[in-house]
Amino acid sequence: MNAEMILLAGNAAPVLADSVAKQLGLRLSEANVSRFSDGEISVEIDSNVRGRDVFIIQSTSQPANDHLMELLIMVDACKRASAGRITAVVPYYGYSRQDRKVRSRAPITAKLIADMITVAGVSRVLTMDLHAGQIQGFFNMPVDNLFASGILSERMQQILNADCVDNAECVVVSPDAGGAERARYFAKRLQADMAIVDKRRSEPNQSEVMNIVGDVNGKTAIIVDDLVDTAGTLCKAAAAIKEQGATEVYACCTHPVLSGPAFERIEQSCIKKILVTDTIDRSKSQIKSDKIETVSTASLFADAIEAIHKNSSISRLFG
Repeated sequence: MNAEMILLAGNAAPVLADSVAKQLGLRLSEANVSRFSDGEISVEIDSNVRGRDVFIIQSTSQPANDHLMELLIMVDACKRASAGRITAVVPYYGYSRQDRKVRSRAPITAKLIADMITVAGVSRVLTMDLHAGQIQGFFNMPVDNLFASGILSERMQQILNADCVDNAECVVVSPDAGGAERARYFAKRLQADMAIVDKRRSEPNQSEVMNIVGDVNGKTAIIVDDLVDTAGTLCKAAAAIKEQGATEVYACCTHPVLSGPAFERIEQSCIKKILVTDTIDRSKSQIKSDKIETVSTASLFADAIEAIHKNSSISRLFG
């Protein structure tokens, strides 16, 4: 597409959006996203988007409903202003854990959100580390699902080198069977062994670790997951791994939801360091932890946006 690229951002991830714009050598276009006195969302696009290739950067993170509505209204505004193509850049796709029916009369909310985004007028979706890969099939449009494993494993390698840890003495651990593929990819990059935590979940946000499939005794363990919410699963898995003889426990999680008692649990856990990304903006959070380090995804999203704009392949970004 030869049309001029326009970058817009909602209120969900302003720091990431600004970093992506700088990586592309652009400035974020003017968009006023505010609230009426009754709480309704008001959007005014102050830049000309007619015929332009528009990218709207907006995570649907907490408060998920507000940020989702911001995205939908911004898309509608651009559509009605005759934008040439609209790509929704959604670093964190909210409601992604509700991707299937787990009980009778339960919704599949991830599909509902996909339908809403489609009806609003989006032409393409760019996201990162979907909780379930099949969510891509919920859309009747191209969906590019980037992976943070590359940048997280690169930073983890630097930490291991600084701590004088040999990769042969490491084991990458998936906190459940569903994340085995992610952990396998991570382990391959670090040339490390792999293990899986077998757990039984009794109710949402609560889990009971049962046993560990694989050898962690005497090794440096690295737990790899797509997100950390209340940190219950993560910290219980870390404790179980430590009990099985691991010397140190690290963690890498793409999306730092970090709700409820997450920070307190992480601080009290045996986890030495946890790497997260900036798909969810934590810059304004009043609660900090020295154990949590944020790795930027800006360069990865910038490369993907540029490739989409030029209609070139982005398969190299999935390597």
